[in-house]
Amino acid sequence: MSRIHIRGGHLIDPAHRRNGPGDVFVAEGRILALDTPPAEFTPDETIDASGQIVAPGLVDAAVRLREPGATRKGGIVPEARAAAAAGITTLLQQPDTTPIIDTPSVVELIHSRAAAADAARVRPIGALTHGLGGEYLAEMAALRDAGCPAVGDGGRPVANSLVLRRALDYAATFSLPVVITPEDVALAESGRVHEGEVATRLGLPGQPAATETTALARLLALVEELGTPAHIARLSTARGAEMVAQAQDRGLPITADVAIHQLFFTEHDCAAYNTAAHVRPPLRTQADRDALRQAVAEGVIGTICSDHQPHDPDAKACPFADSEPGLSGVDTLLPLVLRLVDEGLLELGEAIHRVTHGPAQAFGLAAGTLTPGATADITIIDPRTVWRVTPESLRSRGRNSLFIGWELTGSANTTLVGGRTVHSPAL
Repeated sequence: MSRIHIRGGHLIDPAHRRNGPGDVFVAEGRILALDTPPAEFTPDETIDASGQIVAPGLVDAAVRLREPGATRKGGIVPEARAAAAAGITTLLQQPDTTPIIDTPSVVELIHSRAAAADAARVRPIGALTHGLGGEYLAEMAALRDAGCPAVGDGGRPVANSLVLRRALDYAATFSLPVVITPEDVALAESGRVHEGEVATRLGLPGQPAATETTALARLLALVEELGTPAHIARLSTARGAEMVAQAQDRGLPITADVAIHQLFFTEHDCAAYNTAAHVRPPLRTQADRDALRQAVAEGVIGTICSDHQPHDPDAKACPFADSEPGLSGVDTLLPLVLRLVDEGLLELGEAIHRVTHGPAQAFGLAAGTLTPGATADITIIDPRTVWRVTPESLRSRGRNSLFIGWELTGSANTTLVGGRTVHSPAL
């Protein structure tokens, strides 16, 4: 592997509160040193990072790459390459593939395809229950040994509280983080948008905020009883964020994430039956959005993810109620996080933390840091590049972005994964 000198950049390493100018020296796939080169270090390549931000590669805590099972929508190779071009070096693949990620063979397939991409790493989250059916526990030890850093419900909540309790308890014996979707299945029913004025005006079935908070209350009660760490996936309500904050104040081992689009849009963006705004959980009120932003600013929500769900055009070119939920998000995650900085919600170091060290900590990953000795997953960010989101500017196969037409600032200039340059202006 090349010996690389990244010269003259502004280093941000949230894991060690590093925020200032410096150099990075890379060899054998790892970060050798910062600022001062090791003895007898001679670079094979020097990257001039003047005027740019040098940060750990982004860790996206929730993606669906559509493989195996739905490659008409995406695929591991194209989506991992799109992620790398956007500065993301680790992707946490949700387990609701076809087949479900509940056996080592499916994990091995995903790892094989990711290796062929030669781009962002793909870390599959194992299924919490067999087939995500919510009845029988998955073989968690086998999934861990195959390389799953966590287990989760994959957006298909476990309705049976006894099964969920046993799953949390069982996962703890293998030190596996558990990722839970806070959704009451019965309350969600066929809801497509937030239950409120917009749903009434559009004549669409709604999901009340209690869909989230009822499920969250059950989970928090189990975590308090068992002491098992749990990660709450995709918060969407003000009350949900408040409940998480209160649980953390009581010392419960709870972490949480939010999808980046929930920090910018509300239920009103579903007006005119805009299927691009059909997401799950649904976009909620402005008060909910503002509360989620505040929870991110205060660190209650320690992770921001893309919740990447690429779709083929037919999935959205239909009546709202019949369309498939989700939007394509890896291309826009980085500039939108930088936009939160421009808007004064977060300082730059805190913003980078929410997409690097924050998710790495939540999932126990050796990522999200520029520490000497760490794997050289690095993104070099040009904070001044201005670009417009268009279907043509998205590298993902999914063009179903709610940000089409937005002008964004900031992009990944160069991305290194394990010391290899997987994205650069020359590639």
